[in-house]
Amino acid sequence: MSDRAAIFFDRDGTLNEEVGYAGSLDRFHIYPFAAEAVRRVNQAGLLAILITNQAGVARGYFPESAVHDLYASLQQHLAGHGAFLDAMYYCPHHPEAGVGAYLQRCDCRKPRPGLLQQAARDFHLDLAACALVSDRYTDIGMAHSVGMRAALVLTGYGQRDREQQQAAGDRSPEIVAADALEAVEQILRHRLVTTRGETSVTEAGPRS
Repeated sequence: MSDRAAIFFDRDGTLNEEVGYAGSLDRFHIYPFAAEAVRRVNQAGLLAILITNQAGVARGYFPESAVHDLYASLQQHLAGHGAFLDAMYYCPHHPEAGVGAYLQRCDCRKPRPGLLQQAARDFHLDLAACALVSDRYTDIGMAHSVGMRAALVLTGYGQRDREQQQAAGDRSPEIVAADALEAVEQILRHRLVTTRGETSVTEAGPRS
């Protein structure tokens, strides 16, 4: 098992504004707190990994190369603030609305945990020692399904999802935070990610 752990970030609505299928730079607006959130992860000696569904590729709204172009732009922005992502994993498929080879029911489309599992294989991670930051409640369920802790941010779809899921009585995330920076701060403060020889702290509960 690796002696490193990771904090995974969703992309749209978490690190950049949710605009619906951001496939070009003019629609890709990075949140002002995103770089500092990632930098805190870097400083803590943890991996910062991006996981994202990009069904706009499957639907033919933009080419797969656009996902990489926006990732490069995000990395450039982060670098300007002393931060970096260690990797990106994305799903370009859709089970119903995809075009050509992108029309498939895959294991990588969230909330299936395929992206997390691939990252775990590549970086030799114990997912139970990692955490996820996302604005989607479906991602929270995905994280819990593999033993991870999770932080819901209220940017993007976060506030809407939280209200809906509270009414449904679904399992809550360990942390509810205003944004990705606050989420990372709470994850680190409560030591919800662990490395070899550490014991995770689990008493942190969702904030009201």
